[in-house]
Amino acid sequence: MIYVSRQEHFNAAHKLYNPAWTEERNKEVFGPCANTNWHGHNYDLIVTVKGQPDPETGFVIDLKQLSNIIREHVVDQVDHKNLNLDVPFMKDQLASTENLVVAFWQILAREIPKISSAQLHCIKLYETPRNFVEYYGE
Repeated sequence: MIYVSRQEHFNAAHKLYNPAWTEERNKEVFGPCANTNWHGHNYDLIVTVKGQPDPETGFVIDLKQLSNIIREHVVDQVDHKNLNLDVPFMKDQLASTENLVVAFWQILAREIPKISSAQLHCIKLYETPRNFVEYYGE
């Protein structure tokens, strides 16, 4: 099995805030991430697929096509947006990195089979250089 990854980048704002909680509870749990005026991140997204190389191309997946799918269906939907307000697939969800990566998985798992027999293996989403989430669709 060969694993191939593509990295993309986007910027987005969000607020971690549970509307069922008091302002005090939100600040206690989420700290400055519950800021009334939002806050932003420079996200790095790494999408890994797995499979066997095509005998005609030597590719597990055409990385240009994978990049196009990631950009069209994910990055263009979130880049320079407010995740809480501007992104339909995040509606009624806490805009945590964990929830965001699951939403990305659902989108990419639907789109990648349209261009390749490669399987989506992992999505890694860096919110900061030190904070990231990995998701394997489980």
